[in-house]
Amino acid sequence: SSGINAEWPLRPGRNMLGTKSLAEILADREEISQSMQQILDEATDPWGVLVERVEVKDVRLPQNLQRAMAAEAEAHRDAKAKVIAAEGELNASKALKEAADVITGSPAALQLRYLQ
Repeated sequence: SSGINAEWPLRPGRNMLGTKSLAEILADREEISQSMQQILDEATDPWGVLVERVEVKDVRLPQNLQRAMAAEAEAHRDAKAKVIAAEGELNASKALKEAADVITGSPAALQLRYLQ
C-alpha cells in the first residue's frame, strides 16, 4: 500500500462534527475518528482504496460560532456565580436563624447583645 497522507476537507466528516458540541468533539476524538473512517471506508471500498487512519487534528470554528460559544460559556459562568451567591445567602440566613433562636431562648443574651 502506498503511504499517501490525504489532508482534505470531507463533507461527511464536517457534517458529523457539526452535530456535536465542542466539548463532545474534544472528548470523543477517537470515536469520531473511527466513525469518519467507517464512512470513508464505505465510500472508497468500491474503488479499491484503503483508508488506514483518520485523525481529528484541527477543528476550525467560524467567528460567529466562536462568539456564540463564548456567550454560552459566559452565561454558564454567570449562572454558576448566582448559584454560589444564593448558597452563601442561604448559609447566612441559617446562621442568623440559629443566632435568633439562641437570643430568643435567653432574655439575658438579648440584653448583652444590645450592650455590645
